[in-house]
Amino acid sequence: MYIIDIGSNYDESKDIFISDQEIISLVNAWKSQVGRDPTDDEIARIINNLVNEEILYREAIALGLDKEDRIIKRRLAQKISFLKQESVIDKPSYEEISRFYDQNKDSYYISPTFTFTHHFFTNENNSLERSNQAILNIKNNKNISSDVFFLGKNFAEINMKGIESNFGVGLEVAFSNPDLNIWTGPYKSPFGHHLLFITNVKDGYYPDIKKIYKELEVDYIQLKRDVAVDNFINKVRSDYSIIINPDLKI
Repeated sequence: MYIIDIGSNYDESKDIFISDQEIISLVNAWKSQVGRDPTDDEIARIINNLVNEEILYREAIALGLDKEDRIIKRRLAQKISFLKQESVIDKPSYEEISRFYDQNKDSYYISPTFTFTHHFFTNENNSLERSNQAILNIKNNKNISSDVFFLGKNFAEINMKGIESNFGVGLEVAFSNPDLNIWTGPYKSPFGHHLLFITNVKDGYYPDIKKIYKELEVDYIQLKRDVAVDNFINKVRSDYSIIINPDLKI
């Protein structure tokens, strides 16, 4: 085992010892939840979160928040986090909210939406050949025979994120400056090929601040509270030294 000194003033009483078993247990829990091994950066974040939790726990103890209280470390860390968050003024001014919106507008952008129908041709049955023949038949006012798409045929006011979620990657080219009320394609998706008939496009826009003011206010207050906790941890973190086994293999 060794000590990682994260501060200039070493104080043995503020050593944080992190055992191999504790790290391995957290990594195994992470694997169970995510379904894969964590990267080196993710392992570092797992350990850093544990260190932050331990620091908050000890600071809570130092403030006497544990007296006559048998709640586990995490709960104590939450208590001091809440305490620091409550130091933030709950009612920011309009100017603060307006400035916050200007600095984070992309987070509130309403993406363009599309309304369309489609004919689907499955990969399992000559999708490219059949879809090419189908578009010719449509242009010549002939009947076509397409396949059933598992999510249906008609889609209303769906954005590109929703289109990608439903169809996978491949159809985005069809929605870049599309011609309306005309059959186009075929376009390939992971499922096969599609002919599209787009009937309506709603342009993306930034909503008026008045329409999302409450949402902005909630987000701004939460950001300020998170910053307050981070600032507190950074302030006291230099008082601690972290002990981790450098030879641990995960």
